[in-house]
Amino acid sequence: MSHFQDMEEMLQDFLTEAGELLSDVDNKLVELERRPADAKLLNDIFRGFHTIKGGAGFLNASALVALCHLTENLFDELRNRRLTLSAEVMDVILAATGVVREMFDALSRRQQPAPAAASMLARLEAALRGEALKPAVVAPVQLAAPANASIATPAAPAPTRGPDWPRLYAALLGKAVEEEVVVLAPVVAYERHGRRAADNPAADAVPLGRRDGDKVAVAKESTIRIDTARLDQVLNLSGEIGLTKNRLNCLRRDVMQGMRDTATLRSLDEAVGELDHLVCDLQNAVMKTRMQPVGRLFQKYPRMARDLARQLGKEVELELVGEETELDRNIIEDLGDPLVHLVRNAVDHGIETCEERKALGKPEKSVLRLSAHQAGDHILIQIADDGRGMRAEMLRKKAVEKGLLDADAANSLDERQSLQLIFLPGFSTKDQITSVSGRGVGMDVVKNNIQKLNGRVEIESTPGAGTTINIALPLTLAILPVLIVRYGTQPFAVPLAMVHEIALLDPAQVQLVSGRTTMVIREEVLPVRSLAKLLGWQSHAAPRYGVLMQSATTKFVLAVDGFVGREDVIIKPLQDIKPKGVAGATLAGDGSVVLVLDIEELLASPHEETRAMLLAQAA
Repeated sequence: MSHFQDMEEMLQDFLTEAGELLSDVDNKLVELERRPADAKLLNDIFRGFHTIKGGAGFLNASALVALCHLTENLFDELRNRRLTLSAEVMDVILAATGVVREMFDALSRRQQPAPAAASMLARLEAALRGEALKPAVVAPVQLAAPANASIATPAAPAPTRGPDWPRLYAALLGKAVEEEVVVLAPVVAYERHGRRAADNPAADAVPLGRRDGDKVAVAKESTIRIDTARLDQVLNLSGEIGLTKNRLNCLRRDVMQGMRDTATLRSLDEAVGELDHLVCDLQNAVMKTRMQPVGRLFQKYPRMARDLARQLGKEVELELVGEETELDRNIIEDLGDPLVHLVRNAVDHGIETCEERKALGKPEKSVLRLSAHQAGDHILIQIADDGRGMRAEMLRKKAVEKGLLDADAANSLDERQSLQLIFLPGFSTKDQITSVSGRGVGMDVVKNNIQKLNGRVEIESTPGAGTTINIALPLTLAILPVLIVRYGTQPFAVPLAMVHEIALLDPAQVQLVSGRTTMVIREEVLPVRSLAKLLGWQSHAAPRYGVLMQSATTKFVLAVDGFVGREDVIIKPLQDIKPKGVAGATLAGDGSVVLVLDIEELLASPHEETRAMLLAQAA
């Protein structure tokens, strides 16, 4: 392995492990604020900063070492009862962890982090001396920058070149030392073989190794931690499939040689059935290797909720439930931004100020609950607050005021449809635009992103008691349940998560309303969209069936000629071609190619009436 490959591997190990450790520290800090005398929490947080400092020392990140060292000293005073934790001291500690995270970002860009601001270090030193701190303005943690944001990054100092660290690092890790083992790979060497890096950041330091002209590429995380028991299961199933394959080969030879007696055919049928069973088990086992506990995502939000509440003058406790619930890692990554919006909205819009809650006879501290649990083949995620709730008539009034609906359309909405208005682009209940909210951006993106994950989102709200957001998501995107429909004899697959029901199309029930084909289903007027027309083909006959579907933007009836059935498929992208409305392709049971339709893209049309879309989305 080359010099720079060694450095790259070491840096990636540090960023992965230290990032997880810092998230754990953030959560324990929020917990510590509720239990400031908890000795175990104080010791755990102290060790967290100490471990990060050690790894930073080996990377020669002196600015990161200095900040962690100062924060570590502060916690040493707290755990030895020489200092008392206050809200102001916690503010400066949390601000320090935010700067540590920014320094991690600089390292991920192969840059040495710039020193922390002098004002930040001064507040830490004042806290360490036991001086009273003035309340600081708390800015909420930014987990993800908006797509249109422009972020100015200060120029980082040039990386310093240290000694011949590959030889040193190999020597350190090559020794068999039976001492404490720490999670971080670079920190392992530090913890096992001395503490010189913390005391003298320049000693035995590992440079980042970025050469002039090197291009910086921050790759999406491509590794995953897997329980070895799951890998053993995959290996065992692969072996059993190999044995069954051998058995099928023998039976095929017998059949080819004319041995087609009842016993041989029965054995062939049994072997095929066993292979089918084993393949299903293997698919499930492989899917489980992609599963990760949702707590990995949830742990980001207590800190964010705490900081935002402090900024708004509120007291909020974020309660996490079901952190061990597992979900496909790709879904977890794509779920991050929607949950940021929902947690922020709950703190900003849903929860009252301490004075308002006291006047209403509520506890001054609000409880925001983020939970997850598995129900069948779906994961249910819930964000529930005990705040002010939403009133349907107020939402309808706001939609009219903002020009999103006319008065007649708004008055025709029931309570459930009125609650869905918050997902319309441009909708906001705030009259004043602030740094937190008021622009009407976010909730429409939440709904669209959830539906892109083949999920759905619903709202329940009781005025004066609180609001609950319910999100239902599939366990995995690796295998997609689909309904295979037909246009003529041509099969097409649509995501089963969008299908609500199937019915016969009675021509007597189909009517033209304002030039649009519609039908009434349970007192709801829904547009009828022909599969042929969506594909841009000519209809050869009147469709016989209607599929009631709910997309990210509308509810409608898809008119089709027939059905093949329900199947679980693996979607493959089409090579060198991307037809409109086609998400990919799969193979049917008979070996024929089936196109998987992207319903959202098929429905997207510049000729759609805006008002009709808004009404349908509200529905």
